[in-house]
Amino acid sequence: QVQLVESGGGLVQAGGSLRLSCTASGSIFSIIFMGWYRQAPGKQRELVASVTNGGSTNYEDSVKGRFTISRDNAKNTVYLQMNSLKPEDTCVYYCAAHNFDGTRTYRYWGQGTQVTVSS
Repeated sequence: QVQLVESGGGLVQAGGSLRLSCTASGSIFSIIFMGWYRQAPGKQRELVASVTNGGSTNYEDSVKGRFTISRDNAKNTVYLQMNSLKPEDTCVYYCAAHNFDGTRTYRYWGQGTQVTVSS
């Protein structure tokens, strides 16, 4: 089992910034993927940004140029720097990690952290 602990959510005014952090611990073999998803009430969870253990990143179109994902492989930690926040970014943000044991890949989720952007 892998545990993901998130931090950094909160309330911020439009145009402000927040930094989310997520650290993986437990039975880690190789965390080949870490990402941030978000889910608004009544909507499906969507991928916001992701980073592989090789450093390749991917962003959802609406956050390109505003959000930056980074990763510290030695600490099994992923960060999401969110700048120029908009009210529509208000969501619960979830960290995800893919743990590869050499044969299979297992996905784990964090507990979620609320981000609220006021107008």
